[in-house]
Amino acid sequence: MIKTHISELIGGSPLLQLCVTANGSCVLLKLEQFNPTGTAKIRMARQMIDEAEASGQLKPGGWIVESTSGNTGLGLALIAAERGYRFTAVVDHHSSPDKLRGMQAYGAQLVRVGEPDAGLATADRDATAGRIAQEQGAYWTQQHHNPANANGYRALAEELRAELGDEIHYLVGAVGTGGSLCGTARALKHPASVLQVIGVEPCGSVIFGGPGAPYHQSGTGTPEGAEIGALVDYELIDQGLTVSDSQAFETARYLARHHGLLVGGSAGGVIYQALRQAQRAPAHSVIVALVCDGGEKYLETVFNDEWMAAHQLFAPQVSRELAQWLAPASPTRVATENEKAAER
Repeated sequence: MIKTHISELIGGSPLLQLCVTANGSCVLLKLEQFNPTGTAKIRMARQMIDEAEASGQLKPGGWIVESTSGNTGLGLALIAAERGYRFTAVVDHHSSPDKLRGMQAYGAQLVRVGEPDAGLATADRDATAGRIAQEQGAYWTQQHHNPANANGYRALAEELRAELGDEIHYLVGAVGTGGSLCGTARALKHPASVLQVIGVEPCGSVIFGGPGAPYHQSGTGTPEGAEIGALVDYELIDQGLTVSDSQAFETARYLARHHGLLVGGSAGGVIYQALRQAQRAPAHSVIVALVCDGGEKYLETVFNDEWMAAHQLFAPQVSRELAQWLAPASPTRVATENEKAAER
């Protein structure tokens, strides 16, 4: 079918079977990098703009502002370019340079806050976005508190249900703003559901309590001093896990070198915990990992040997774990709902 707008290509991302364990449990990856901008967050960026237009908060030719570490900003920049809006992204020095260049390629204005060596500056970003909105009359999408963020992932849940029915036993994803994981989980869970939701955060994020600490994973996590967004619904999250930068990045690097699969750093952390869960899950469990973006935006960091060495992130023991977990066990493949229907 011929499309007339880039945003019409959002959704329909593929499922990839990564492995089957000895007891028949299966890890499936929902590869959101096949969306425009190479990330899941284009889904919620479009939804936030759709709902703002419908409510009258955003007028034709209007101005959008957001505090972003990259992927949300990329999505908003694309939608703004497509629909004729002005977009300002408030960013800090934690963001991937490639994400910043991508936003500028779509015509976004960047406002940088924080010190070059300070990393994350979420509170400063939010304060600056709020000030621009108040002083300039721009529409601040406020991704951490905007219900449209979570609403944007209903279609993702529908895609999973169409392929797998109710045969999803574990849903594993980064928490971040809460939109993708909680929005998807809310649409999938029902009273008779067996689904267990596992949230994954960087070590040092305060989402699951404890003291904050620096981390290099971008697009996820809540640093100390930043407000936990209203979209993080703890009642939907059955288990909260943390993952180190080394575990996340070594996983991303291992998948690229041994499976030809290029995923982002935080996605590596999600996959690491999904694989770990597969080792202890009941037989024939179906584990779906939400892979938020691809690895093309991290070539200067996660996939750069010098950068990894400079930050002391190499961890050979993680590669050994992955080699064991991903050793071929069985040619068994999970049948989709469509295949089951064809058999009937």
